[in-house]
Amino acid sequence: MSRDMSKLLNQTAVNMKPSGIRRFFDIAQQMDDVISLGVGEPDFKTPWKVRQTAIDTLQKGRTCYTANAGLKELRQEIAAYINKTIHTAYDPDREIVVTVGGSEAIDLAVRAIVSPGDEVLVVEPCFVCYAPIVEMCGGVPVSIETKVENEFRLTAEQLREHITERTKLLILPFPNNPTGAVMTREDLEPVAEVLRDTDIFVLSDEIYSELTYRGKHSSIVELPGMRERTVVVNGFSKSFAMTGWRLGFACAPRYIMEQMLKLHQYCIMSSPTTSQYAAITALRDCLPDTVKMKNEYNIRRRFVVDGFNKLGLTCFEPQGAFYVFPCIRSTGMTSEEFCERLVHTKRVAVVPGNAFGECGEGFVRVSYAYSVAHLREALKRIGEFLEELGESK
Repeated sequence: MSRDMSKLLNQTAVNMKPSGIRRFFDIAQQMDDVISLGVGEPDFKTPWKVRQTAIDTLQKGRTCYTANAGLKELRQEIAAYINKTIHTAYDPDREIVVTVGGSEAIDLAVRAIVSPGDEVLVVEPCFVCYAPIVEMCGGVPVSIETKVENEFRLTAEQLREHITERTKLLILPFPNNPTGAVMTREDLEPVAEVLRDTDIFVLSDEIYSELTYRGKHSSIVELPGMRERTVVVNGFSKSFAMTGWRLGFACAPRYIMEQMLKLHQYCIMSSPTTSQYAAITALRDCLPDTVKMKNEYNIRRRFVVDGFNKLGLTCFEPQGAFYVFPCIRSTGMTSEEFCERLVHTKRVAVVPGNAFGECGEGFVRVSYAYSVAHLREALKRIGEFLEELGESK
Protein backbone atom coordinates (compact mmCIF):
# COMPACT_ATOMS: atom_id res chain seq x y z
CA MET A 1 0.00 0.00 0.00
CA SER A 2 1.42 3.39 -0.98
CA ARG A 3 1.84 6.01 1.73
CA ASP A 4 -0.25 9.19 1.73
CA MET A 5 2.49 11.77 1.41
CA SER A 6 -0.01 14.62 1.03
CA LYS A 7 -0.30 14.86 4.82
CA LEU A 8 3.34 15.94 4.95
CA LEU A 9 2.80 19.01 2.76
CA ASN A 10 2.81 22.53 4.15
CA GLN A 11 -0.66 22.73 5.67
CA THR A 12 -0.89 26.48 5.28
CA ALA A 13 -0.61 25.98 1.53
CA VAL A 14 -2.97 22.99 1.57
CA ASN A 15 -5.66 24.96 3.43
CA MET A 16 -5.34 27.98 1.18
CA LYS A 17 -8.39 28.55 -1.03
CA PRO A 18 -7.84 28.85 -4.78
CA SER A 19 -8.37 32.30 -6.26
CA GLY A 20 -12.04 33.12 -6.79
CA ILE A 21 -11.06 35.15 -9.85
CA ARG A 22 -9.49 32.18 -11.60
CA ARG A 23 -12.43 29.90 -10.83
CA PHE A 24 -14.90 31.90 -12.88
CA PHE A 25 -12.32 32.59 -15.56
CA ASP A 26 -11.80 28.83 -15.91
CA ILE A 27 -15.57 28.24 -16.13
CA ALA A 28 -15.82 30.80 -18.92
CA GLN A 29 -12.90 29.21 -20.79
CA GLN A 30 -14.77 25.91 -21.01
CA MET A 31 -17.97 27.39 -22.47
CA ASP A 32 -18.85 28.73 -25.92
CA ASP A 33 -20.09 32.26 -26.65
CA VAL A 34 -19.09 33.57 -23.22
CA ILE A 35 -18.53 37.26 -22.66
CA SER A 36 -15.94 37.33 -19.91
CA LEU A 37 -15.74 40.50 -17.83
CA GLY A 38 -13.81 38.74 -15.12
CA VAL A 39 -10.12 39.26 -15.79
CA GLY A 40 -8.34 42.56 -15.15
CA GLU A 41 -6.39 42.71 -18.38
CA PRO A 42 -6.29 45.67 -20.78
CA ASP A 43 -7.72 44.93 -24.22
CA PHE A 44 -5.17 47.32 -25.75
CA LYS A 45 -2.01 46.06 -27.39
CA THR A 46 1.30 46.94 -25.80
CA PRO A 47 2.48 50.18 -27.51
CA TRP A 48 4.34 49.46 -30.73
CA LYS A 49 7.52 51.24 -29.62
CA VAL A 50 7.72 48.90 -26.64
CA ARG A 51 7.25 45.81 -28.80
CA GLN A 52 9.81 47.11 -31.31
CA THR A 53 12.38 47.56 -28.56
CA ALA A 54 11.82 43.97 -27.46
CA ILE A 55 12.29 42.72 -31.02
CA ASP A 56 15.49 44.75 -31.44
CA THR A 57 16.79 43.47 -28.12
CA LEU A 58 16.29 39.86 -29.17
CA GLN A 59 17.87 40.46 -32.57
CA LYS A 60 20.92 41.93 -30.86
CA GLY A 61 21.18 38.91 -28.60
CA ARG A 62 20.67 40.81 -25.34
CA THR A 63 19.34 37.75 -23.56
CA CYS A 64 21.66 37.37 -20.57
CA TYR A 65 20.89 37.89 -16.89
CA THR A 66 20.77 41.48 -15.72
CA ALA A 67 21.89 42.79 -12.35
CA ASN A 68 19.73 41.28 -9.60
CA ALA A 69 17.97 44.57 -8.96
CA GLY A 70 17.38 45.10 -12.67
CA LEU A 71 19.03 47.07 -15.45
CA LYS A 72 20.54 50.22 -14.00
CA GLU A 73 19.13 52.25 -16.88
CA LEU A 74 15.63 51.01 -16.07
CA ARG A 75 16.00 51.74 -12.37
CA GLN A 76 17.08 55.27 -13.24
CA GLU A 77 13.97 55.70 -15.40
CA ILE A 78 11.78 54.35 -12.60
CA ALA A 79 13.37 56.78 -10.13
CA ALA A 80 12.69 59.69 -12.49
CA TYR A 81 9.10 58.52 -13.06
CA ILE A 82 8.37 58.18 -9.34
CA ASN A 83 9.93 61.55 -8.60
CA LYS A 84 7.77 63.14 -11.27
CA THR A 85 4.48 61.44 -10.38
CA ILE A 86 4.48 61.14 -6.59
CA HIS A 87 7.27 63.63 -5.86
CA THR A 88 9.47 61.24 -3.92
CA ALA A 89 13.18 60.64 -4.52
CA TYR A 90 14.66 57.13 -4.46
CA ASP A 91 18.25 56.06 -5.03
CA PRO A 92 18.12 53.81 -8.13
CA ASP A 93 21.16 51.88 -6.90
CA ARG A 94 19.93 51.06 -3.40
CA GLU A 95 16.20 51.70 -3.11
CA ILE A 96 14.59 50.22 -6.25
CA VAL A 97 14.22 46.61 -7.40
CA VAL A 98 12.66 45.42 -10.67
CA THR A 99 10.39 42.43 -10.06
CA VAL A 100 8.41 39.76 -11.91
CA GLY A 101 5.19 41.74 -11.94
CA GLY A 102 3.77 43.76 -9.09
CA SER A 103 2.82 40.48 -7.40
CA GLU A 104 6.43 39.54 -6.72
CA ALA A 105 7.06 43.01 -5.31
CA ILE A 106 4.17 42.50 -2.87
CA ASP A 107 5.50 39.08 -1.90
CA LEU A 108 9.02 40.43 -1.30
CA ALA A 109 7.75 43.30 0.84
CA VAL A 110 5.58 41.10 3.04
CA ARG A 111 8.29 38.48 3.52
CA ALA A 112 10.91 41.11 4.33
CA ILE A 113 8.73 42.74 7.00
CA VAL A 114 6.39 40.14 8.52
CA SER A 115 7.47 37.59 11.14
CA PRO A 116 5.36 34.72 12.53
CA GLY A 117 2.58 36.06 14.73
CA ASP A 118 2.68 39.60 13.32
CA GLU A 119 -0.68 41.12 12.40
CA VAL A 120 -1.12 42.67 8.98
CA LEU A 121 -4.01 45.07 8.35
CA VAL A 122 -5.59 44.32 4.97
CA VAL A 123 -8.00 46.94 3.62
CA GLU A 124 -10.87 45.04 1.97
CA PRO A 125 -12.37 44.46 -0.54
CA CYS A 126 -8.98 44.01 -2.18
CA PHE A 127 -6.89 41.99 -4.60
CA VAL A 128 -6.77 38.33 -3.67
CA CYS A 129 -3.05 37.80 -2.99
CA TYR A 130 -2.42 39.81 0.19
CA ALA A 131 -3.86 37.53 2.88
CA PRO A 132 -2.41 34.27 1.47
CA ILE A 133 1.08 35.77 1.28
CA VAL A 134 0.78 36.99 4.88
CA GLU A 135 -0.36 33.54 6.00
CA MET A 136 2.55 31.83 4.24
CA CYS A 137 4.87 34.06 6.28
CA GLY A 138 3.17 32.95 9.49
CA GLY A 139 1.53 36.34 9.86
CA VAL A 140 -2.10 37.01 10.75
CA PRO A 141 -4.16 38.97 8.21
CA VAL A 142 -6.64 41.31 9.89
CA SER A 143 -9.41 42.61 7.65
CA ILE A 144 -10.48 46.25 7.73
CA GLU A 145 -13.80 46.30 5.92
CA THR A 146 -14.50 49.43 3.90
CA LYS A 147 -18.08 50.30 2.97
CA VAL A 148 -19.84 51.71 -0.07
CA GLU A 149 -21.35 54.43 2.14
CA ASN A 150 -17.83 55.80 2.55
CA GLU A 151 -16.90 55.18 -1.09
CA PHE A 152 -14.79 52.17 0.00
CA ARG A 153 -12.11 54.41 1.55
CA LEU A 154 -10.12 53.66 4.70
CA THR A 155 -10.77 56.07 7.55
CA ALA A 156 -8.47 56.98 10.40
CA GLU A 157 -11.11 55.78 12.87
CA GLN A 158 -11.23 52.32 11.29
CA LEU A 159 -7.44 52.09 11.26
CA ARG A 160 -7.14 53.10 14.91
CA GLU A 161 -9.75 50.53 15.96
CA HIS A 162 -7.80 47.66 14.37
CA ILE A 163 -4.29 48.46 15.63
CA THR A 164 -2.92 46.24 18.38
CA GLU A 165 0.52 45.75 19.89
CA ARG A 166 1.08 42.99 17.32
CA THR A 167 0.31 45.11 14.25
CA LYS A 168 3.31 45.21 11.93
CA LEU A 169 2.07 46.25 8.48
CA LEU A 170 -0.79 48.09 6.76
CA ILE A 171 -1.56 47.19 3.14
CA LEU A 172 -3.07 50.12 1.24
CA PRO A 173 -4.47 49.03 -2.16
CA PHE A 174 -5.44 52.28 -3.92
CA PRO A 175 -6.64 52.84 -6.59
CA ASN A 176 -8.54 49.77 -5.55
CA ASN A 177 -9.23 46.46 -7.21
CA PRO A 178 -12.15 45.52 -7.17
CA THR A 179 -14.06 48.67 -6.17
CA GLY A 180 -12.27 51.35 -8.18
CA ALA A 181 -12.07 53.50 -5.04
CA VAL A 182 -9.28 56.05 -4.65
CA MET A 183 -7.88 57.92 -1.70
CA THR A 184 -6.94 61.56 -2.17
CA ARG A 185 -4.23 63.37 -0.26
CA GLU A 186 -6.96 64.68 2.05
CA ASP A 187 -8.11 61.11 2.70
CA LEU A 188 -4.56 59.89 3.37
CA GLU A 189 -3.52 62.66 5.77
CA PRO A 190 -5.58 61.39 8.77
CA VAL A 191 -4.36 57.83 8.11
CA ALA A 192 -0.76 59.03 8.11
CA GLU A 193 -1.39 60.94 11.32
CA VAL A 194 -2.45 57.73 13.06
CA LEU A 195 0.61 55.85 11.76
CA ARG A 196 3.19 58.46 12.77
CA ASP A 197 2.87 57.49 16.45
CA THR A 198 3.39 53.78 15.72
CA ASP A 199 6.05 51.39 14.41
CA ILE A 200 3.76 50.13 11.64
CA PHE A 201 5.05 49.71 8.10
CA VAL A 202 2.98 50.47 4.99
CA LEU A 203 2.78 48.58 1.72
CA SER A 204 1.21 50.92 -0.85
CA ASP A 205 0.07 48.96 -3.91
CA GLU A 206 -0.21 51.59 -6.66
CA ILE A 207 -0.38 49.38 -9.76
CA TYR A 208 -3.40 51.36 -11.03
CA SER A 209 -1.88 54.79 -10.33
CA GLU A 210 -2.07 55.94 -13.96
CA LEU A 211 -5.76 55.06 -14.10
CA THR A 212 -7.13 57.82 -11.87
CA TYR A 213 -10.05 59.65 -13.45
CA ARG A 214 -10.54 62.70 -11.24
CA GLY A 215 -7.43 64.67 -10.43
CA LYS A 216 -4.00 63.13 -9.93
CA HIS A 217 -3.04 59.99 -8.06
CA SER A 218 -1.82 60.59 -4.51
CA SER A 219 0.50 58.31 -2.55
CA ILE A 220 0.88 58.10 1.22
CA VAL A 221 4.64 58.15 0.67
CA GLU A 222 4.38 61.84 -0.21
CA LEU A 223 3.28 62.74 3.31
CA PRO A 224 5.70 63.69 6.11
CA GLY A 225 7.05 60.73 8.05
CA MET A 226 5.76 58.11 5.61
CA ARG A 227 8.66 57.53 3.20
CA GLU A 228 10.87 55.90 5.82
CA ARG A 229 8.25 53.23 6.65
CA THR A 230 6.63 52.61 3.25
CA VAL A 231 7.18 50.21 0.35
CA VAL A 232 5.67 51.49 -2.90
CA VAL A 233 4.68 48.81 -5.42
CA ASN A 234 3.90 49.55 -9.05
CA GLY A 235 4.46 48.06 -12.49
CA PHE A 236 3.84 48.05 -16.20
CA SER A 237 0.94 45.62 -16.60
CA LYS A 238 -2.00 48.00 -16.32
CA SER A 239 -0.54 51.37 -17.31
CA PHE A 240 1.23 50.15 -20.45
CA ALA A 241 -0.91 47.09 -21.31
CA MET A 242 2.05 44.83 -20.55
CA THR A 243 0.43 42.07 -18.47
CA GLY A 244 2.24 39.18 -20.18
CA TRP A 245 5.63 40.87 -19.94
CA ARG A 246 5.57 40.25 -16.16
CA LEU A 247 7.37 43.32 -14.95
CA GLY A 248 6.86 45.39 -11.83
CA PHE A 249 8.97 47.28 -9.32
CA ALA A 250 9.22 48.28 -5.71
CA CYS A 251 10.67 51.40 -4.09
CA ALA A 252 11.61 51.43 -0.42
CA PRO A 253 14.13 52.86 2.05
CA ARG A 254 17.50 51.17 1.82
CA TYR A 255 17.16 49.23 5.09
CA ILE A 256 14.00 47.53 3.78
CA MET A 257 15.20 47.14 0.21
CA GLU A 258 18.36 45.33 1.28
CA GLN A 259 16.20 42.53 2.69
CA MET A 260 13.83 42.48 -0.27
CA LEU A 261 16.73 42.27 -2.70
CA LYS A 262 18.23 39.27 -0.89
CA LEU A 263 14.95 37.41 -1.25
CA HIS A 264 14.73 38.41 -4.91
CA GLN A 265 18.30 37.18 -5.51
CA TYR A 266 17.59 33.74 -4.10
CA CYS A 267 14.10 33.22 -5.55
CA ILE A 268 14.19 34.93 -8.95
CA MET A 269 17.78 36.03 -9.77
CA SER A 270 16.57 38.81 -12.11
CA SER A 271 13.45 39.83 -13.98
CA PRO A 272 13.03 39.03 -17.72
CA THR A 273 15.75 40.86 -19.64
CA THR A 274 13.72 41.53 -22.78
CA SER A 275 10.89 42.97 -20.70
CA GLN A 276 13.29 45.27 -18.87
CA TYR A 277 14.63 46.80 -22.07
CA ALA A 278 11.07 47.22 -23.30
CA ALA A 279 10.07 48.94 -20.06
CA ILE A 280 12.78 51.57 -20.54
CA THR A 281 11.10 52.57 -23.78
CA ALA A 282 7.69 52.51 -22.10
CA LEU A 283 8.74 55.05 -19.48
CA ARG A 284 10.68 57.24 -21.91
CA ASP A 285 8.34 57.34 -24.88
CA CYS A 286 4.93 55.86 -24.12
CA LEU A 287 3.36 57.79 -21.25
CA PRO A 288 1.11 59.56 -23.80
CA ASP A 289 -0.24 56.09 -24.67
CA THR A 290 -1.33 55.61 -21.07
CA VAL A 291 -3.31 58.85 -21.28
CA LYS A 292 -5.10 57.63 -24.41
CA MET A 293 -5.95 54.35 -22.71
CA LYS A 294 -7.18 56.15 -19.61
CA ASN A 295 -9.45 58.38 -21.68
CA GLU A 296 -10.97 55.33 -23.38
CA TYR A 297 -11.44 53.59 -20.04
CA ASN A 298 -13.14 56.71 -18.73
CA ILE A 299 -15.73 56.49 -21.50
CA ARG A 300 -16.35 52.83 -20.70
CA ARG A 301 -16.50 53.57 -16.98
CA ARG A 302 -19.34 56.04 -17.37
CA PHE A 303 -21.14 53.74 -19.81
CA VAL A 304 -21.02 50.71 -17.51
CA VAL A 305 -21.93 52.58 -14.30
CA ASP A 306 -24.92 54.14 -16.07
CA GLY A 307 -25.88 50.75 -17.50
CA PHE A 308 -25.94 48.95 -14.16
CA ASN A 309 -27.85 51.74 -12.45
CA LYS A 310 -30.48 51.61 -15.18
CA LEU A 311 -30.78 47.86 -14.66
CA GLY A 312 -31.51 48.49 -10.98
CA LEU A 313 -28.19 47.19 -9.69
CA THR A 314 -26.88 50.13 -7.69
CA CYS A 315 -23.33 50.88 -8.76
CA PHE A 316 -20.78 52.97 -6.89
CA GLU A 317 -18.98 55.30 -9.31
CA PRO A 318 -15.32 54.24 -9.33
CA GLN A 319 -12.62 56.90 -9.64
CA GLY A 320 -9.72 54.60 -10.47
CA ALA A 321 -8.61 51.25 -11.99
CA PHE A 322 -10.94 49.60 -14.55
CA TYR A 323 -13.59 47.85 -12.49
CA VAL A 324 -17.10 48.51 -11.27
CA PHE A 325 -18.55 46.85 -8.18
CA PRO A 326 -22.35 46.78 -8.53
CA CYS A 327 -24.53 45.63 -5.64
CA ILE A 328 -26.66 42.55 -6.43
CA ARG A 329 -28.41 42.18 -3.05
CA SER A 330 -31.76 43.16 -4.60
CA THR A 331 -31.76 39.85 -6.49
CA GLY A 332 -31.89 37.86 -3.24
CA MET A 333 -28.89 35.79 -4.33
CA THR A 334 -25.44 35.49 -2.88
CA SER A 335 -22.57 36.78 -4.99
CA GLU A 336 -21.54 33.28 -6.03
CA GLU A 337 -25.10 32.22 -6.87
CA PHE A 338 -25.54 35.30 -9.02
CA CYS A 339 -22.29 34.69 -10.91
CA GLU A 340 -22.90 30.98 -11.44
CA ARG A 341 -26.45 31.43 -12.73
CA LEU A 342 -25.42 34.35 -14.94
CA VAL A 343 -22.58 32.48 -16.64
CA HIS A 344 -24.61 29.30 -17.16
CA THR A 345 -27.81 30.93 -18.41
CA LYS A 346 -26.56 34.04 -20.22
CA ARG A 347 -22.90 33.27 -20.87
CA VAL A 348 -21.59 36.37 -19.06
CA ALA A 349 -18.73 35.84 -16.61
CA VAL A 350 -18.15 38.23 -13.72
CA VAL A 351 -16.46 37.62 -10.35
CA PRO A 352 -18.28 37.31 -7.00
CA GLY A 353 -17.46 40.11 -4.62
CA ASN A 354 -16.62 37.79 -1.74
CA ALA A 355 -13.56 36.62 -3.69
CA PHE A 356 -12.04 39.93 -2.52
CA GLY A 357 -12.96 39.57 1.14
CA GLU A 358 -16.10 38.70 3.05
CA CYS A 359 -17.26 42.32 3.00
CA GLY A 360 -17.54 41.97 -0.78
CA GLU A 361 -20.54 39.67 -0.35
CA GLY A 362 -23.56 41.16 -2.09
CA PHE A 363 -21.45 42.65 -4.88
CA VAL A 364 -19.82 41.44 -8.10
CA ARG A 365 -16.72 42.71 -9.83
CA VAL A 366 -17.02 43.66 -13.48
CA SER A 367 -14.02 44.70 -15.55
CA TYR A 368 -14.56 47.34 -18.23
CA ALA A 369 -11.20 46.68 -19.89
CA TYR A 370 -13.18 45.64 -22.97
CA SER A 371 -14.71 47.37 -25.99
CA VAL A 372 -17.97 49.30 -25.65
CA ALA A 373 -19.61 46.84 -28.07
CA HIS A 374 -18.49 43.98 -25.82
CA LEU A 375 -19.80 45.76 -22.73
CA ARG A 376 -23.09 46.70 -24.41
CA GLU A 377 -23.84 43.07 -25.26
CA ALA A 378 -22.92 41.98 -21.74
CA LEU A 379 -25.28 44.54 -20.19
CA LYS A 380 -28.03 43.41 -22.57
CA ARG A 381 -27.64 39.81 -21.43
CA ILE A 382 -27.52 40.82 -17.77
CA GLY A 383 -30.73 42.80 -18.29
CA GLU A 384 -32.39 39.70 -19.78
CA PHE A 385 -31.14 37.66 -16.84
CA LEU A 386 -32.68 40.09 -14.36
CA GLU A 387 -35.98 40.17 -16.26
CA GLU A 388 -36.22 36.38 -16.27
CA LEU A 389 -35.29 36.31 -12.61
CA GLY A 390 -38.12 38.75 -11.84
CA GLU A 391 -40.60 36.67 -13.83
CA SER A 392 -39.56 33.49 -12.03
CA LYS A 393 -40.15 35.19 -8.68
